[in-house]
Amino acid sequence: MTASEAELVSRAARSDPVATAALLARLRPGIVRYCRAHLGRVGGAYTTADDVAQEVCLAMLRALPRFRDEGRPFSAFVYRIAANKVADAQRAAMRHLVLAPVETVPDRADAAPGPEQQAVTTDDARRLSLLLGQLSPTHREIVVLRVAVGLPAEEVGGVLGMSAAAVRMAQSRALAQLRTLAGDTLDEVPA
Repeated sequence: MTASEAELVSRAARSDPVATAALLARLRPGIVRYCRAHLGRVGGAYTTADDVAQEVCLAMLRALPRFRDEGRPFSAFVYRIAANKVADAQRAAMRHLVLAPVETVPDRADAAPGPEQQAVTTDDARRLSLLLGQLSPTHREIVVLRVAVGLPAEEVGGVLGMSAAAVRMAQSRALAQLRTLAGDTLDEVPA
């Protein structure tokens, strides 16, 4: 953890509102990207992923007073919370598979992408999810954290207990494996 990050975490743990706001502002965008990458869209929206990201932020704030600096980045602590919350949300989604009824018919056309574009986007996301599912859990987590969330290799290493060089090497191997697995499947036209 850098000195400025350690100081920010320490002040936030002591209930300093300015430090808490700064810590949330720094971490929340990555948490949202992480949850969206793992949970995707439901009904065309990221509502569930955004709700889970909010739960992660609240859990982080509740756990802050108990956090002990062990030489790893604070983000490693936060993304471990996020991984647990995402897993909880995925289990809950499997238990509660229901369709939401449409309450009213809108009076005007929706500006959102049409059914064809939504179908293509959904199919691409499904294909990518299947490909990611073929990677080892570590490689999958590295791809999500590095590509979807945009974390630097050092922070991903802190999350996964690896060196930055090992993360970069594993990322390279994971992306090569994805390219091999994908072949032309992402370019083909669905039947």
